[in-house]
Parts: sequence; structure tokens; C-alpha cells
Amino acid sequence: MIDALRAFIEAHQAALSLIILAAMFVGFLMERLPATVIAILGACTYLALGILDADGLYSVFSNSAPIVIGAMFVLSGALIRTGVIQRVADAIMKRAEKHPRLAIVEVLVGALVASAFLNNTPVVVVLIPIMLKLSEVTGVSAKKLLMPLSIAAVLGGTLTLIGTSTNLVVDGIVRQAGMERFGIFEITPIGLVTAASGMIGLALMWWLLPSDKSMTGPAGTHDAHQYLTELVLDEDDDLVGMTVEAFRDLPRSGRIVGVRRGSAVVRGGDLEHWTLAAGDRLIVRVDGATLMTWREQGRFRLGIGSGEPAEGDMVVETMIASNHPAIGQRLADIPFLQKVRARVIGLDRPAHEPGPDLASIRIRPADRLLVAGGPREVEALRDNPHLIGADLAKVRAFRRGKAWIAILCMIAVVALAAFDILSIGVAAIIAIGVILVTRCIDSEEAWGTIDGDVLILIFAMLAVGLALEQSGAVAMMVGWVEPLLVGQPMWVLIFGIYFFALILSELLSNNAVAALMTPVTLAIAAQLGVDPRPLVIALMIGASACFATPIGYQTNTIVYAAGDYRFVDFVKIGVPLNIITGVSTCFAISFFIT
Repeated sequence: MIDALRAFIEAHQAALSLIILAAMFVGFLMERLPATVIAILGACTYLALGILDADGLYSVFSNSAPIVIGAMFVLSGALIRTGVIQRVADAIMKRAEKHPRLAIVEVLVGALVASAFLNNTPVVVVLIPIMLKLSEVTGVSAKKLLMPLSIAAVLGGTLTLIGTSTNLVVDGIVRQAGMERFGIFEITPIGLVTAASGMIGLALMWWLLPSDKSMTGPAGTHDAHQYLTELVLDEDDDLVGMTVEAFRDLPRSGRIVGVRRGSAVVRGGDLEHWTLAAGDRLIVRVDGATLMTWREQGRFRLGIGSGEPAEGDMVVETMIASNHPAIGQRLADIPFLQKVRARVIGLDRPAHEPGPDLASIRIRPADRLLVAGGPREVEALRDNPHLIGADLAKVRAFRRGKAWIAILCMIAVVALAAFDILSIGVAAIIAIGVILVTRCIDSEEAWGTIDGDVLILIFAMLAVGLALEQSGAVAMMVGWVEPLLVGQPMWVLIFGIYFFALILSELLSNNAVAALMTPVTLAIAAQLGVDPRPLVIALMIGASACFATPIGYQTNTIVYAAGDYRFVDFVKIGVPLNIITGVSTCFAISFFIT
């Protein structure tokens, strides 16, 4: 019985492979399970049926593409950790104060350029608050800004080999197939045409973008962790005798909400011109990373409490439980501040600004606290049944002194790969070694920046692609389409590959489409006796430059939620934009490459 079953599978493995692939497509479309889970189930099914052998499964882990992608995640994380990204964002906001509408164009162009070298997901995440602030300043609906932000980031990913993980996946597969690897800027001439046509098309269709107000709220309220804190001025502080507006250490995302002198709190329009004195408390709303940076610098005494900073102190992040006995009481009156040597250095209440100062805040359930104290105090917080999730704070101080190292490492990776001195994978791994040794980012943070879902999805889909190839399914698919393509000019092949990849990528993961279609594309080129390189480039860009659905690309999904869009909003802009960029790209490939 078992032998008969094995013989049946071996005789029909190509057809069975396509049935499994079709079932995976249905799973991707239904979204009942995450795409990563479906991809793993598909790979496991091929393995269980013997269509994919163990050696084939292990071989996918030798593919360099996922390693390079993971390395680029870490390098992007180092730029965030050292404050480079925040400094850039602050510079943009300063520019926006004088020329807000021009700043919108500059942010979009900046997103496009940055996404050519950085993972575009963190680029979009960092720029969303800037776009929301620009919406507030200019009166332009956030819905007219956030979708273009995603589109610009996607277009930027087509400019270089490292612009998107899809390009790296394709490059890894073609190199494994024996084809010469792509240079980092080899696709740039085509990408420039794609990006230019996309941005021009976006400008022409600006009027189609929705203009109603989103549910996002005022700029900055989307930030889950903006802490209210207090900075105590010592007698020898440089700010003593100066006005509030002289305080320059605040990022653009933060703001001074008041000054406390004795029992009086000054807020409102006259605040900037208030002259500071020793003992004044600056009441500030700021992100966690900046707050931790101030604590590390030791210039200010932060927050409230009976304890003074001491060597070995840790910072714990915890949340007030709904059964806390201090609910409704002032923060300064909660018992543990009187009983232990600890300081509350910040309180976060999302979508609401507590106040008027840190001490006077009335405690509510789900308030998030940053508390500094020694080992005994930390243990006491963890044992407190009225606090949820008391653990070491995940927010870290910026390492601004290391910023130049992170920047040079990123530049070196691009330069070494561009001049063919080192492969991009080797250069990126060496750069990671440098940023870890120089402590631009700690090792646990570095590994935390890697999106495990992306890497596992890629490995699983590489295994699926290999199973299709080994089973003869790829040859079967080529046999179906070959009669339609024989004798066709190259530009027809380019258009066909591009738009087939585009349609699939609007429905499925870009990386999954790249992993599946690359072997098919190479097989078609070999069967027809044509140069595979133009077809592979068409596949790279077609699998990335998709705008018609919020699930077509990860950045689309991010702004879909942040801007409170409807599905049809993407369709109205995305379909014509897909056509404009697709036609321009295919003609450019036909002109430059063939």
C-alpha cells in the first residue's frame, strides 16, 4: 500500500506540486492564517510527500538573500539607535515651519531616496508622524499625504538592489542558478524611470486622493509612548536666567507643556518667554528614547520621588492595573514612592495629555510608568500585584556619539558593493561586526530589529520554489506558456512577466511571488533561448511596484491603518499608477537592457 502510494506520488508529483501551490494561493487570499504559516505548511507538505528531499530543504539555508536582508534590518536599526533617523526627522520639521507645503514634497522625495538604501518599512514608520504634523500645519488632509508616502517608499525600493528584500530574493535565486549576480546599481537606470513615472503619475492623480479627515487625530497622538516628565534645574545649569525658548535639547516630536515654580504651574502662550530660575521644573512631553538619553547624560534630575539617582539603578516599565488602590489619587501620593528609593521618571497615557504636572496626575488604569530604582526596588515593583508587566524598560537612550560610525558603515556597504570590491552580503556582515563592536547598537537590540516573519517566509518560499523545480512543475508551467511566447519579440515577454508578477503581488506576499516566479522566468528564458536578465529585472520591479491594494506591500498596510483609508481608496489611485509605472518600466527595460 505504502509502495503504491509512493509510486503514485512519484508518477504525478508535478501535478501534485501545482495542486499544493494552488491551495497555498487560496490560503494566502483567505488570510485565515498568517502568510508565514501558510508558506511553512506548504513546504512541510512537499517534504512529507517526498517531493522535496532533505538535502534540498537544507540547501535553501545556503541562499544569501535572507542573510543580506537580515543584515540590512540591523544596519537600519543602528541608524535609529544612534539617533540619525530622529535628527533627519527634526531637520525636516524645522524646514516645515518656514515652508510647509514645500516640505511635503521634500519628505516624499526624501522617503524615495532613503528607501533606495534602507528598509522602507522603518522609513515609513518614522515619517508618518512628520506627515501628520505637516497635515496639521498646512490644513491638507492626512489622507492626501500618507498614501503618497507609502508610494514614494515603494518606488524608492526599485532604485537599487538593496532597496527592497524582493530584489535580494530574486538575486539570490538567480545566482544559485548559475547566473551572474546583479550589481547594486545595475537596475538603477530602470528604477529611475519607474520612480519618475510613478511620482509624475501621483502628481497628476493628486485630486483622486481622499480629502476627508482621517480618524488618526492630531499629529503626535498616534505615538504610543510619549511620556510626561519633569526636568529639575540645578543652580549651575546653563538655562538658569534664560527663557524657556532657549531649551534646545527637545526633539521636534516633543514639547514643553509648562514650568512649575513652587506650587504654581505656568502654561500657555507666555510660556516661551518665561525666565527660568534654579529649582524650576520643566514639564515636558517627549518620546522614551529622548527621555532615556537625558537620564544617561545626567544633566537633569528627572521625574518625582524620594530616591536620588545612584550607580546601578535600572529603569522599569510597568502599567497600572485596574484594581490598583491608588486609582484616582495623585501620582505623588501613591504609597510606593514614599516607601522605597525610586523615582517615576515618566508617565504615558496614549491619546490623552495628563497633567498639569507629573506630581498632580490622577492615576488611571493602563497608565504606563517608567520607574528608576535599584535592584531591591525593581524586585518590589515586580512583586506588586497591582502593576502589570513590570520589567526592564525596552526604550533606550540614543547613542548620538556613535552616529558617524553607523552612517559610515551604511555608506561603506553601498560603496564596496557598488565598486564590486566585496559582495553586498559580505560587506553587510562586516558592517554588523563593526557596529556591534563599537556599540552603536547592543546585540539583543540588533537581533530584535530583524523581522523574523520576513526571513522565515523567504526561506519557506525558497523551499516551495525548489520543490516545484525538482518535481517538474516548473517545466510543466513553461510547457503551457511556451506555445504562446514562441516567436514573440522580447518586449512582449517583458510585459508579460512584469504584469503577471504585479497582479500576483497585489494579492500575495512580494517575496513569495519573487521566490515562485524566478525559477519559472529563468526556465522560460532558457526554453526560448533569450537573455534572462531583462525578464528578471521586469520580475524584480513588477513584484515590488504594486499600489492597488493595501495588502500589496507592507508599507501600504501600515498607512492603510494609520490614515483610516478605505480599500477602494487604494484601488482608485493604485490601478492607474500600476499601469503608468508598468508601461514606462517595460519600455525602459526594452530600451536599456535588450
